Amino acid sequence: MIEDIAMAISTGAAGNIVAYMLNGRVDALRAQVTKMFRHGTEQERSAALRALEGDTAALTQKEASEAEVTQQWRDFLLSYLTAHPEAQEDIASFASAPTARKSVVIGSQTFYGSGSFGGDNNGTINIKG
Repeated sequence: MIEDIAMAISTGAAGNIVAYMLNGRVDALRAQVTKMFRHGTEQERSAALRALEGDTAALTQKEASEAEVTQQWRDFLLSYLTAHPEAQEDIASFASAPTARKSVVIGSQTFYGSGSFGGDNNGTINIKG
């Protein structure tokens, strides 16, 4: 039963970690990771922050998928939670916290010419992400 709870908490927190990464909220995430790993050793805190930086870069550069990074963090958090059960409250709090989704502009179009769809239309499309 305890393992099921730890797995659920780890999975939720890992999903939120990746959501923060994808939303560009790495500074806020550093503070959360530091809080979650405060019961661990200096090496565990350093490893978590290094993983955060590396995984954020891997997602940004499309070197890793969202699912891969989520699974890595789930396993990392589960291992940490098993070694430090006193961290459960901090991790559970982060796991249940809502994450704001950043809006993304998919594209914009500018047309020049006569009419909306009649006649010749020349212009550009800019893709933003």
